[in-house]
Amino acid sequence: MIRASYLPVGGAPAYVERSGEGPAVLCLHTAGQSGVQWRGTTDRLAALGYSVIVPDLPGHGRSEPAPGGPVSDLGEYARWCLELLELLEVERPFVVGCSIGGKIALDLAVRAGESLAGVVAMAADARNSRTSVSGLRRELEDAAAPSRSDRTYFGTLAVVGRRVPPERAELIATMHRREDPLVSTSDLLGWATHDLRASLHGIACPTRLVVGDDDLWLDPADVVWTAQQIPRGEVTVLEGIGHYPMEEMDDFPAVLHGWLTDLGAGRTTAPGAGAPGAEE
Repeated sequence: MIRASYLPVGGAPAYVERSGEGPAVLCLHTAGQSGVQWRGTTDRLAALGYSVIVPDLPGHGRSEPAPGGPVSDLGEYARWCLELLELLEVERPFVVGCSIGGKIALDLAVRAGESLAGVVAMAADARNSRTSVSGLRRELEDAAAPSRSDRTYFGTLAVVGRRVPPERAELIATMHRREDPLVSTSDLLGWATHDLRASLHGIACPTRLVVGDDDLWLDPADVVWTAQQIPRGEVTVLEGIGHYPMEEMDDFPAVLHGWLTDLGAGRTTAPGAGAPGAEE
């Protein structure tokens, strides 16, 4: 059963869903989206013995906007997450995120050190090299992108993996039409500019990076490099999967359970190895 509430985080009410009992898992959504992306994961992961925490970041979903307006600094989101965890009195959580959520998870690993049980950062690297910052800034003006909802829809379809059935890909893209363009673009500016390269060596918790080989928004080599800089880092390459593993994979909760079990047991590659693997 999901327990939903509004909590005072970062100076504004934040919508947070919680489910299950056991080790805590904080799940972070992608740019412009909300916790609805985890709707296929929450109950099934809770049934596997976890306390699942799914917030809507400020200005997303049912959460009120951040007091300063749309956020373009992912570090601000990371501080917001730490405040949420403190408010909930959560100790040694796992953090799982995708896209900006994955990069926020890496930022949390830098900030929180050994107070995290482990991190799964999907569709994220230390410094994105494929996004045009100037192009994103132009999109903050309505006149620069009169068909932003269509561009979001078709752009989402383009980064869903080849293994995903057409009807599921269509649903994922349709759900993304709900985004507030200003919030989404601000998120993506944060995605493009947030640079963790100099901090990765300080991540103390076990960390798994995950990238789909059909994700056009990332270079898998950048993800492998990121994992190699983390003392207890490793990387998994998902065959036929794109930018949204938790929405694209039917068996994602079970796969995530396996990753979390490995992280909790400290089963990672040797320091700096970062050897890529594959999940079927």
